[in-house]
Amino acid sequence: MVTRPIDVTEALIADPAMTRAAVEWDADRAVTAIYSEHYRSLVRLAAFLVRDNATAEEVVQDSFVAMHGAWRRLRDTDKALSYLRQSVVNRSRSVLRHRMVVDKNTPKPPPDMPSAEHGAIIQLERSAVVSALRALPDRQREALVLRYYGDLSEAQIASMMGISRGAVKSHTARAMAALRAGLERDS
Repeated sequence: MVTRPIDVTEALIADPAMTRAAVEWDADRAVTAIYSEHYRSLVRLAAFLVRDNATAEEVVQDSFVAMHGAWRRLRDTDKALSYLRQSVVNRSRSVLRHRMVVDKNTPKPPPDMPSAEHGAIIQLERSAVVSALRALPDRQREALVLRYYGDLSEAQIASMMGISRGAVKSHTARAMAALRAGLERDS
């Protein structure tokens, strides 16, 4: 007579008085056998899906723990490996969904803030420019401010100042030259 291994379901039917401890022992033995034979291939499967070996190992371990806990409810123990593969795929999908939600809801880092030293240098440069602007004649300063600070065209400046466009060009060019000379002298 050929003796074949008795699976857990057959054992329950054959001996209804079988204790829960015996079922758990059979579940331990069955899960251990599947684990030793298929663990690496399941980790590779999960690693391909989640692109991270550590997370893949966690997914597979969680799947084995879930299968061990549900071993008594498993209808066909011959399909335990199929159940396990499906569990690994589902848990991998769950990990990917979780990552997507986390990435979507992660607060954006604030833009790079300039250093305090940078702010001090800008302040010094600004005060030097303001001082140099104050040293210019009124008409040159007015033409320069309207052109570069007010961002007005030559025609608009001429209209506001009551002078010709040529005079605006002349005042702006002289003001720029004087401003440049004053800033170079102060440096």
